[in-house]
Amino acid sequence: MARRRTLRALAVLPALTLAVAVTGCVESTTSGGAQGGELSLIAPGSLTTCTHLPYEPFQFPGEDGKIVGFDVELVDLVARDLGVQQKIVDAPFDEGIQSGESLNSGQCDVAAAAMTITDSRKQNLDFSDPYFDAEQALMVKKGAGITDLSQLRGKKLGVQVGTTGKDYAEAHKAEFGYEVVDFDDLALQQTAVKTGQVDAAVNDNGVLYNFAKNNPDTEVTKEFVTGDKYGIGVRKGNTALLTKVNEALAKAKQSGEYDRIYEKWFGKKPE
Repeated sequence: MARRRTLRALAVLPALTLAVAVTGCVESTTSGGAQGGELSLIAPGSLTTCTHLPYEPFQFPGEDGKIVGFDVELVDLVARDLGVQQKIVDAPFDEGIQSGESLNSGQCDVAAAAMTITDSRKQNLDFSDPYFDAEQALMVKKGAGITDLSQLRGKKLGVQVGTTGKDYAEAHKAEFGYEVVDFDDLALQQTAVKTGQVDAAVNDNGVLYNFAKNNPDTEVTKEFVTGDKYGIGVRKGNTALLTKVNEALAKAKQSGEYDRIYEKWFGKKPE
């Protein structure tokens, strides 16, 4: 994912820019483990996560305003192993998260935003082991009769800035002759389909199926096999924290906790 500027007021206060010691399982400090040394976090007692809201069901404000979702619960497992609490910061996806700037500037320790692992993003940050498989999908208004990009010639296709969905749409634009319309966040993109501002939208299948389930006037009519895999990001060279993230993910999969969280948010266990 892919991501969102409209809910910045929900973000917690900016994290401290200097690395400090944390309590619990974190025993010593360096400058963020930048050279693979001892682990440290940017705020005492907290694992600070940059994400981009909303991206339901991975991260979004719940009914009480608290940020919830699949990614949130996975990072909670990492925080638990470190003996700290997760703190969430809403950051721009394109300029902040996938560029690595949010990590490099000390805004957060990890980036968890349903983010596909790509070679270009690997230049900016280090990724955990993959934790989620995704494909791109096509969403339209119910009954529109659009089941493929080839039916969009002369029409408008909505994409989310900075996402692999936008990359996919741009790669096929010349072939199928549609206009690509950019949106800064998922909610704006999805609303544009409902209101007819665009004829269709391409984004990750998980978020589009979730939206269509809750908005029966829309439907997902096509999946494109892209083999996307999500990873949690850390600042390049921060191997101490990356090791902890990978250990927590592996332990959750082995214990069955990962399957429980997956089923909670997607209604079924992973295949």
